[in-house]
Amino acid sequence: MVEGLARQLAQRGVEAPAVLAAMATVPRHLFVEEALRAHAYEDTPLPIGFGQTISQPSIVALMTAMLAPEPGMRVLEIGTGSGYQAAVLAAMGCAVFSLERMPELHTATRALLQELQLGAIRTYCRDGTRGLPLAAPFERIIVTAGGPEIPAPLLDQLAEGGILLIPVGSRPRTQRLLRVRKRQGRTDTEDLGPVIFVDLVGDHGWRH
Repeated sequence: MVEGLARQLAQRGVEAPAVLAAMATVPRHLFVEEALRAHAYEDTPLPIGFGQTISQPSIVALMTAMLAPEPGMRVLEIGTGSGYQAAVLAAMGCAVFSLERMPELHTATRALLQELQLGAIRTYCRDGTRGLPLAAPFERIIVTAGGPEIPAPLLDQLAEGGILLIPVGSRPRTQRLLRVRKRQGRTDTEDLGPVIFVDLVGDHGWRH
């Protein structure tokens, strides 16, 4: 079924071979509740509890391709969630530093990732909008929740030549996916189109 997912994604326009190869090796059904595993390889988001979701496979694949990670890169992920996106990045040979603000979700996902041993993933329970300054800079940063603006700490922690991918919008659950590149200390921002993500909550996001 995992291999079939890769073929399905290719049919949906995902062309990056490294992304398709990684998603063909990560068992998505292990990242959803047992009652929903029959739907794990459908192209749809699924609830994972705590008001959060695992994104549909095509969104994970497209965002990963837009991030353009390469083996050996240090990647900061904001919003561990189910751990699926982190697992895909690790399968591509990246060193992943993943932040989750919800203690219960963080604990459950950390245990799953440790059990699966899918690659170099370090998880932290903290406000993701602050980033992880002690481990910065990062060559890639991916944010899997939408906020009202790009958090300044994340821009500061992006390495020279790096890419940051983040949904941003003036209203919750209504965002544009932005790709930010840092060159010579300056940032260029590209609008990649409309998306819908859960809220990015924190000091530099939405205040709940």
